[in-house]
Order: sequence, then structure tokens, then C-alpha cells
Amino acid sequence: MKFLLIVAVLLSCPGGSFAQAYPAKPVRYIVPFPAGASPDIVGRLMADRLSRIWGQQVVVDNRSGAGGTVGAAIAARAAPDGYTLFQCNIASNAIAASLYAKLAYDPPRDFAPITRIGTTASVLIVHPSLPVATVAEFIANAKANPGKLSYGSSGAGTSPHLGMELFKAMARIDVVHIAYKGAPQAISDLIGGQVPAAISNIPALLPPIHTGRARAIAVTSLKRASQLPSTPTMDESGLKGYEVTSWYGVCAPAGTPAPMLSKLHSDLSKVLLAPDVQQRLTEMVIEPAPTSREDFAAFMRTETQRWAQVAQGAGLKPQ
Repeated sequence: MKFLLIVAVLLSCPGGSFAQAYPAKPVRYIVPFPAGASPDIVGRLMADRLSRIWGQQVVVDNRSGAGGTVGAAIAARAAPDGYTLFQCNIASNAIAASLYAKLAYDPPRDFAPITRIGTTASVLIVHPSLPVATVAEFIANAKANPGKLSYGSSGAGTSPHLGMELFKAMARIDVVHIAYKGAPQAISDLIGGQVPAAISNIPALLPPIHTGRARAIAVTSLKRASQLPSTPTMDESGLKGYEVTSWYGVCAPAGTPAPMLSKLHSDLSKVLLAPDVQQRLTEMVIEPAPTSREDFAAFMRTETQRWAQVAQGAGLKPQ
């Protein structure tokens, strides 16, 4: 009741007064993946720039697990008072609905979309000891050793996982999935030789690729990544039409007052249109792609439908 009264008072304030009043205290920014992973790096960039605009601390809260759904559930249960933001993403807000029979939240019902941040591709890598350098050689090796080759991903239900399952379905190969709690663990095990292959978003894989600790096989976008110009796309490598890109955005718990959502959208747009932020995202192989609140909601609906079709085509059933 007290919260509802506060909201009523805020909603009755003129737009200018409301904008000046919010935020009046630190804001929690939930990232549903571990520290050091690509989503975390993006989240800390957003939090830092919002802190500068607001003069209030924006605290990144890493709540990883179950392909981003653990953090999403926590964010969905948070008070819709504008002081909890969630870095929504392809895993928790589009793919999860097709892979989890009982989600602790409903993406379209429990979240208010604010804006998309950007999109990024993944890259398939192998340990240098695996004698493959192309997609064709990877497929041949997998067909010669059905069920013996494995790959690591940042977790079940993430875009790298579904991207690899799409690859497996198109190539008709049997490769075992090893789900980690985040990209850093999957990459660490690949570098250590515990797993022969891995797939993850490009930003996290650039260091091991450039130092020779991992061999890049193909990227999942339709065009090559500028940071990996010699690495072909899956489409170029024979899997015609193959395209998988991940995305990040910002949502708030459903029920967050409209004036707050409008201010959040305005301030996040300022952040995303800033030249230094766009340059930083580009360096991370993330294409800035801010949207209106309405367009972001429509985009997530389309993504949910698309990944439901991919999951069905790959024979993945909700568990």
C-alpha cells in the first residue's frame, strides 16, 4: 500500500519535477551472467555512463545461472519502482520460453522493455590440438567420431548453445553439449584442453584467438567480424543461410511507472548515441542498435517466435 501511494504521488508530479526527483538513490543493474563475460562488460559500461548522467551510483549485480534465467527471475520479482534494471538478452527473454517447461517468470508479462543495446555474433573455436581448421573439416571429424566430439557453451539456453544446435541440425552431426555457468569457464576449459571446441560471443574469445591458444573456425553472422577478418562465416563455409546473432537490452520490472520508463529510455538513448560508447561497443564487436520501447517489445516477440522454431527443428524439448 505504501508503495502504491508513492507511485500515485510521483505520477501526479509534473514531468519536470518527476525527472529531477528520479533517481534519488543508487540503482541496481542486474546482469544475469558472471563477471568478466561479455554481457558483464556491456553492463558495466551502461552502469558507468548512467551513473555519470544521474549523479547516483548504478551497481552491477551479477546473478548468473541457467542461461540467464536465474537473474531474470530475480529481476522479475523486484519492486517496480525504477530502482532495479535488468539487462535483458536473447537467452532469458527469447530462447528460455522454448527450453524451460517451468520458468519462474513470463518474459512479456513480467518485464517492461526500455531499449535494445546492441547485437553481436558468436564464433566457433577449437583447441589447437584438434586437427580441424575449417567448418568442412569440423563436420568431417564429427561424422567420423559421432557422439565423441564435444563443445562447451556459456550455458543451456544461451544463443551460442542454440546457434551450435542449429549448426548440428544443418550439418547432421552428433556433437555433445557441455553447458558451463558462463563463457569464462567454457573458454578456460578449452584453453586447458579439457574440451576440444567451444562457441561463445566474439568479444570474450578475441584474446585466446589472437594469442594462438584457440583456433577460430567460423563466425555466426552473415558478414565477417572486422576484428576477425580472416575467419569466414558459417554461410561462407557451406551452411547457406546460417545466421545467429545475440543481443542485449535493458528492461525494468513490469509495472514500473511510465514516467520512469520514459526517463530511462531517454537517458539510455543518450548513453547509446554517445560517440565514445559507440566506439567502445564496436571495439567489443557489438553493433549499437538502440530502439524505441515499442520497437524493442516487437523485436523480442519476433525473436521468441524465431527461436521456438529453431528449438523445435533441432529436436530440443522444454525441460
